[in-house]
Amino acid sequence: MSEEPVAPKPTSEAPLAAPPAEEPSPPPEDWAVKYRYLLADFENYRRRTEREREGVTRQARAGLIRELLPILEAFRAAREAVASLPQNDPVRHGLDLLEREWSTFLKHEGVVPIAEVGQPFRAEEQEAVGDTGTRDGVPDGAVAEVVQQGYRFYGGILRPAKVVVAHTRAPAPVESESPSTEAA
Repeated sequence: MSEEPVAPKPTSEAPLAAPPAEEPSPPPEDWAVKYRYLLADFENYRRRTEREREGVTRQARAGLIRELLPILEAFRAAREAVASLPQNDPVRHGLDLLEREWSTFLKHEGVVPIAEVGQPFRAEEQEAVGDTGTRDGVPDGAVAEVVQQGYRFYGGILRPAKVVVAHTRAPAPVESESPSTEAA
């Protein structure tokens, strides 16, 4: 018995497709460029969030300092009231110690007073609440009196100063009698 080779039967199935070709992977330098862009984006994000965090912290500190300013002013008024006491008086000594602590605190926080008698008036930092004639040592247009001290905090205005500004008074116009035109 001899077997004859059998021919394959034709099928209606489609021929087997070639295996799908893998997509070519991007060249390695494209991944390096993408990594550098991603790293730069992350660094920008980190810097931006750090600036925003510092801004929020600074605003919170400014709010607290603004709330402490009336206490500071009350302390300074008390200090002026006891200035006539002798140097060795315990109350005066205690207030001197508190003055040093306040000064250290304000300096540490970056709080700087704005107004000073004799300095030129600056409308962007000071509010004129009155004017007066020029005084000895106070030129025209300068601060003659500080009613309420203002403060600067990290370049911004924490509170504007309220000041009295010195002005040279122009002489009052003299009313001259003009000839009347009365009918005779």
